[in-house]
Amino acid sequence: MILAVVALCVYLVDQIAKVLVVSNLYEGQQVQVLGQLLQFHFVKNPGAAFSIGSGSTWIFSIVGVGVLGFVIWYAPRIRSTAWAVLFGLLLGGLLGNLTDRLFREPGFGVGHVVDFLQIPLLPAIFNLADVAIVSSMALFLILTLRGIGLDGRRPVDDDEVADADAVEADAPAHVDDPGKPQA
Repeated sequence: MILAVVALCVYLVDQIAKVLVVSNLYEGQQVQVLGQLLQFHFVKNPGAAFSIGSGSTWIFSIVGVGVLGFVIWYAPRIRSTAWAVLFGLLLGGLLGNLTDRLFREPGFGVGHVVDFLQIPLLPAIFNLADVAIVSSMALFLILTLRGIGLDGRRPVDDDEVADADAVEADAPAHVDDPGKPQA
């Protein structure tokens, strides 16, 4: 449920932002939002990040559909809120960019993605779907490095089990039967 809500929110915010950009800016227009820190710069991206693979948009569409299928197939295994948010961000961002590739000009499966966010410190112009995808990857790294599984638990390693056994062995015995001698 969390996965679906996050994905829907990301998708809607991304698509609404793109509609507003397309209807209020002309292609190539730059508008300062927070001075030099953040600008709107409307471009249509025929490729992937940094316009790599501009002539291969249809491949990105096919890969996007494949990842979409994987996320939907894998979703029932997720028992952790953090992992559900991660997959929701990924799914929402993927759907946002895939919608552009499937339904924007110049045609089905080869549409150009609307990008409009520019931070002068970065060499890319991107959109909110891209932000969600990158955020999901950052969350993936955090969860993986912390060893948190899809069920939200960390696996117990042998050292932790040995430490717990040692503490238990050193603990004083409980008196269960007052008439029974203690070891």
